[in-house]
Amino acid sequence: MLTTWEKAIFVLLILATAGAFWVPIVRRLRIIGAGAAEDRFNDFWKRFRHALVKVLCQRCTLRGERFFTGLMHVGIFYGALSFDTMTVSHTLEGFIDGFYLFGKSNFGLFFSLVIDVAAFTVMAGVIFLAFRRFVVRPKAYATTPGDSAIIYLLIALATATFLYFEGFSIAHHPETARLSFLGSWIAGAIGKSGLGAEAIATHFRIAWWAHVVAVYGFIAYVPHSKYLHMFAGPFNVFFRRSTPSGELAAVDLEKSEVFGVEKLTDFTWKDNLDAFACMECGRCQDACPAFASGKPLSPKMIMFNMEKALLAGDKALTAKKRDDLPELVPGTFTEGEIWTCTTCGACQKECPVEIEHIRKIVGARRSRVLMQSKFPQELNAFFRNMETNSNPWGIGFSKRAEWGETLEVRHIKDVPDADYLFWVGCMGAYDDAGKTIAGSLVKILRAAGIKFGTLGIEEKCCGDSARRLGNEYLFQSLAQENIALFKTYGIKKIVTICPHGYNTLKHEYPKLLDLVPGLTAEDKAKLLAIEVVSHSELIHDLIGADKIALKAPAPANYTFHDPCYLGRHNGLTKEPRAVLCSALGGKPKELKRHGDDSFCCGAGGGLMWTEESLGTRINHLRTDEVIASGAGLAAAACPFCLTMLRDGLKDKGREDIKVKDIAQIVAEYL
Repeated sequence: MLTTWEKAIFVLLILATAGAFWVPIVRRLRIIGAGAAEDRFNDFWKRFRHALVKVLCQRCTLRGERFFTGLMHVGIFYGALSFDTMTVSHTLEGFIDGFYLFGKSNFGLFFSLVIDVAAFTVMAGVIFLAFRRFVVRPKAYATTPGDSAIIYLLIALATATFLYFEGFSIAHHPETARLSFLGSWIAGAIGKSGLGAEAIATHFRIAWWAHVVAVYGFIAYVPHSKYLHMFAGPFNVFFRRSTPSGELAAVDLEKSEVFGVEKLTDFTWKDNLDAFACMECGRCQDACPAFASGKPLSPKMIMFNMEKALLAGDKALTAKKRDDLPELVPGTFTEGEIWTCTTCGACQKECPVEIEHIRKIVGARRSRVLMQSKFPQELNAFFRNMETNSNPWGIGFSKRAEWGETLEVRHIKDVPDADYLFWVGCMGAYDDAGKTIAGSLVKILRAAGIKFGTLGIEEKCCGDSARRLGNEYLFQSLAQENIALFKTYGIKKIVTICPHGYNTLKHEYPKLLDLVPGLTAEDKAKLLAIEVVSHSELIHDLIGADKIALKAPAPANYTFHDPCYLGRHNGLTKEPRAVLCSALGGKPKELKRHGDDSFCCGAGGGLMWTEESLGTRINHLRTDEVIASGAGLAAAACPFCLTMLRDGLKDKGREDIKVKDIAQIVAEYL
């Protein structure tokens, strides 16, 4: 098809495209490789299957809240795969006259139909997405409009030049029509135009070059743009975390020279891959309670600015010149960003390519607290109270067991055959509403004939808030004392009323065992075998096993707020609803955002203990949804959530709407 000179020019085009593509790719691979070590290679085939299914089935884009947008992306995705295949055919056709990748096979006939359908879906997708970005202009799409415009233009050019080529190819060689309905229609129009055979042949050659240049131009541009996610995204999904989303990794305080993430060199290679995999789709931002309430945090901008910082500091990063790099805060992340995150996990749950935002934010907090002692002023009192009395209020630790005195709750040492250690937590021990929840669970446990005890004044805060606020040292100090108590009393099962304590005891304490001095292999095995359950799970199981009997339910007008650390982070959404259905009858009036899509109450990430001075209060946004539901009762399953909902309803003048924990509700209906 091509002359010798044209083939030489084509080879140069291929080489130039390869250079333009691989130079930025290699640069980014070096940046990723410069990150700290992290093992993400376990369960290889499980990871491979997950990534393959998620990418090929486009589960990453077909989300209910943006279904039509996702559908357009699917059209472009499969269209791009089809055009990539055709690009191989076109490239070889330049060197081999009349080449067609699938020859005269039936699949070749079918593919000629597929490629025309792909051309239609790609153009429709580009028009829709361009209209949405440049006319509708949602906040989620606020970044890099120029980059998007170039990509849309290149995709449109590649598609248009393909149709130009296909039409003249069929007009020039009718046997290439196969099942190409668009190409045949264009060829028919060409035939009616009166163009001569020589003119058609000329257009055929020009069209081939136009399409090849457009496609290779697109290939060359992709690594320089956000559309690098087409390559980085699938790898990021493959290397996704295999641990629960609410779990934070432990820091070896004895061996580490750097605590948290102070500079770019402190990120792991997976963190760096996250930055390059970001699609800039803004789904994380749309779901973020901090962003929705007018605070400086956008999970999308965390990744966007991190990518820019990595590219700007690549030479020092790859050369391991840590001192040449600026501090991440305030250079890349602002104080307002890192201290307004509730760690609710909505960003991570929504991310199509499974980026892990939380650990980057908490990592920045750790460096500010442990290395620079720079944190919000109100945390001074919180950390001091935790250090002196092991609770956020600084109330004397000797008062921790007073809540249970009238109930004659016994210490675990006095119940040697106890089924469960009841982990009361700080809210259950000191907060008035929390004490009511704790008392309700005591009533339920006794009704079920379950033997239990508490640690009394020996119990320390689980450390959840301290850890998420960046004070890893304080967290580990508290955790080690509690772990020692578990060992001393031979604890086998623990039940909690707080999802934060549940998440911490279940997922994070076991990862600390290698850091606790004096534990034997046998000790570690016993501690690892401890079963931790939430009160939602336990009550659900007790009802299911007929261990407790409830009054006949009367239909109630109620709703249920899913705590982030129970539902989204730990997947417990059905159990509390089943409990409420047994007690109250019927299903709850679901809030606008519920289940693992629930909206945070605003107390997570340690923010229960800080002043929410920026933007709208997050609990006000959530209570607006409770009010809109028309329910007369809002059920909760977390003492933090219960407090935030009550406060929000009080601020809104809607104290007529009652807020109760599921333990309180069940205890009333025993």
